[in-house]
Amino acid sequence: MGLKEMRRREGLLNEWAFPGTEVSVIDVADGPLSIESAYEEALSVPATVELIVKCERDGFDAAIIGCFGDPGLEAARELVTMPVVGPCESSLLLAAGLGHRFSVLTVFDSLIAGQELLAVKAGVRAKLASVRATGIPVLDLMKDPEFTKRRLIEVAQACVTQDRADAFLFGCMTMSFLDMGEAVSAAVGAPAVNAGKAALKHAEMLVSMGLSHSKTAFPMPAKMLAGKPFEALRVA
Repeated sequence: MGLKEMRRREGLLNEWAFPGTEVSVIDVADGPLSIESAYEEALSVPATVELIVKCERDGFDAAIIGCFGDPGLEAARELVTMPVVGPCESSLLLAAGLGHRFSVLTVFDSLIAGQELLAVKAGVRAKLASVRATGIPVLDLMKDPEFTKRRLIEVAQACVTQDRADAFLFGCMTMSFLDMGEAVSAAVGAPAVNAGKAALKHAEMLVSMGLSHSKTAFPMPAKMLAGKPFEALRVA
């Protein structure tokens, strides 16, 4: 996304954060420029998990995965004890509590099945009204913000009027960092969940309550318990 965009997003997160919270956006050393498929998600996981392990060693209190698909979420939770939050999981759980049904706005039709599967994993599939695509690639969402906003309103309106969704969420971190949630919500008449904000507030809540993911659900890999370092798990 480039250093300038990283700093912009970091600035927004710190604006959204509660007083006393400090947010750092850190670039993953290796991976695709954008993630729009399961294959691209898989490519991003190793470097993401390694970075999260390093962040815990460096004293961070929590980590947020930087992609809506939550790539590497379970793997990272196995390797660290600090809270690791996925924007998708956080926003799905939040949206499920805002009404009877909710919808997800994604970028391409090819991602719809994957988004439905994520709702299953989060335990909220029964409340998912629909997943609808904007047809705008991730890297193009910021090129014409006004066009993107019109398209988001159009798709969100269809979710509400045709699919009977009571709320909707932005199924893409770039969508969320456009910070158009209030405008789209006002135009459509239904709550909009910003995945970036949802993940941040989820992380802040967990840290403030002294909670983290259960190690019975996400146990440390047996090889690491046997004393093998993280690097030894990688194939040469």
